[in-house]
Parts: sequence; C-alpha cells; structure tokens
Amino acid sequence: MQKGIHLYKEGKFQEALRFFRSIDVEEDQYSQVSYYLGLCYTRLEQYDEALIYLDQVIASSDDFAQAYQSRMVIGYIYAETGRYRLAEFEFQHLLDEGYESARVHAALGYILYEQGNIPGSIKNLEEALNIDPENPTALNSLAFIMADQGLRLSVARDYIRRALNIRPDSAAYMDTLGWVLFKSGELEGAMKALKKARDLAPDEKEIQEHFAHVKKAGMINS
Repeated sequence: MQKGIHLYKEGKFQEALRFFRSIDVEEDQYSQVSYYLGLCYTRLEQYDEALIYLDQVIASSDDFAQAYQSRMVIGYIYAETGRYRLAEFEFQHLLDEGYESARVHAALGYILYEQGNIPGSIKNLEEALNIDPENPTALNSLAFIMADQGLRLSVARDYIRRALNIRPDSAAYMDTLGWVLFKSGELEGAMKALKKARDLAPDEKEIQEHFAHVKKAGMINS
C-alpha cells in the first residue's frame, strides 16, 4: 500500500494506478485503495472511472478526511466537465453536512458564478474569507467577479494584491490583476499585468482573450 501512495505523491500517477490495480486488497483496505484509485484516475483525467471509485469511498469509508476529500474531488470533476448543477450539489451537500471550510465555500462560489448566480457566488466567497481571510482562491475569485461586474473596484484591487502576495507567480492571479486595472481605467498597468500573465501561461485561452481585449481598447483610446 505504501509503495502506491509514495508513487502517487511523487506524481507518478500511471505507475501508482497500475500498482493499486495489481494488489490483493484486504477488506479493511478497500476504501483506501478505492480512494487512491479515484485520485489516480482524476489526475489522469479519466473522470468516469474516477467517479466510480470515489463514490465507493463516500458510500463505505468511515474516514472523515477521505469522505470529505472524495466529495471535493467529485465536485471538481463535475466542474471540469461542465456539469455545474451536479458540482453545486456536491459542495452544498458538504456544507449541509457541517463540512464548513473556506475551500468548500470558495468552490461553491466559483460554481455559482459559472451558473450566473452572482449574489450567491459573492456571498460564498465572502464566507470563505470570513473563515480564512488569506485564502488566495477566494481572494482571486472575488477580485475577478467584482471587476467583471464593475463592483467595488478598490476592494477588488486589495483582494488580488493580497492573493499575489501569497502566490506571486500565479498566471491566473496576474490575469485578474490585469482585469481589475482595466476595469479601473488603468490601461497601461493592465497591459503590463496581462503581458506577465501571458508569459507565465502562454497557452491559457482566457488570458489571451483578456490581453487582446485590453490591447484593442488601448488602440481605440489612443
């Protein structure tokens, strides 16, 4: 068992998957093996297989952490595959069961935003910050949503600066800074931030779209 866990933690997901599939599993190890099989399949983006094993963990495991993490990963899979209502169900279920955490509220906030529920999204992201004031995911998401909606831009700027203090090399956070500055009318600063975001993640489509949008706006206003 420990060999497979070690392979997984080293990022050798295919090797870890082969190991866990090959071992004889004792009854008291079934949930743990299912858990790591689900994680391996998730990392390999084989989501249908991942869901099978993670659902088994939720149904059979007495381990609080494993059940929590399994439902979080299931929510992530649904989000990644555009099944937002199912993702919302998973994250809301965690809250309803008393799994209060900044991570859950931040995830639910993102899912609600993707479904166009801006008030619900902001409410959950602010709750995430009430629990963990320096949660970078919540800080970034709130900053982006506020900028996108033209809300409290000075607060949005403070949020994204705090997120970048925690993760200065995050392309997503630098992109949000660019978007906040653009919405604040600071085209030069926005272009500088978006150029850095693009350098950090040259293949990221959303960053490219923001860069092109701001560049076009600068040309029109020049």
